[in-house]
Amino acid sequence: MTWLSIIIAGILTYFTRMTMIALVSRDMLGDRIKAVLAYVPSAVFPAIIFPAIFINDYGSFIEMNDPKIFAAIVAIIVGYFSRNVIATILSGLISYWIILFFLL
Repeated sequence: MTWLSIIIAGILTYFTRMTMIALVSRDMLGDRIKAVLAYVPSAVFPAIIFPAIFINDYGSFIEMNDPKIFAAIVAIIVGYFSRNVIATILSGLISYWIILFFLL
């Protein structure tokens, strides 16, 4: 029963999101809506990343000496100067692993 619920929820989620992509064309949207939708990725991304960096498994804030904070700072700096998403992700991951496995 659990697997059936998961599969049904996945199918419903897929089709509700797919209808927006398949049925709504860019020409149907006005200029104002296009301008507003351009800010959606930059508004959603911090909401996803913030808890992963600053909140631990128990729901409280982490300490300032946590390696995730330093890796996030490195990723922010690389992302600002390179403007490359792949370089930003890789620099954050590599700096986190270096700090975690070699410096602590």
